[in-house]
Amino acid sequence: MAGEEQENNNNKGFRLLGILDVQNTPCARDAILHGAGGSLAAGLLHFLATSRVKRSFDVGFAGFMLTTLGSWFYCRINNAKLRVQQRIIQSGIKNKIVYEGTVLDPTNKPGAETPSGPS
Repeated sequence: MAGEEQENNNNKGFRLLGILDVQNTPCARDAILHGAGGSLAAGLLHFLATSRVKRSFDVGFAGFMLTTLGSWFYCRINNAKLRVQQRIIQSGIKNKIVYEGTVLDPTNKPGAETPSGPS
């Protein structure tokens, strides 16, 4: 019983605000870390330039949201492109295996067997 409870706790992962499972969601960890850095940079630079605390907090929060969302979408789009490329490559490998050595083999050209030129 105690071992099962411990396995369930390890499987749960870290949840941000109770909705986003950071450990199991692709790109979530990197996006949150980039957002934290963007928030710190934007808020600190605005504070150093204006010395207004509340406005600097607002700028920092906006920096967090923009940097997090930008990093999230960039990562997700790159992952989607990678999955499409992997699917194309897998289907090509499957077709290569199926058609290898047959007449339908695209790498087996009919004129390639006889070398051209003087002998």
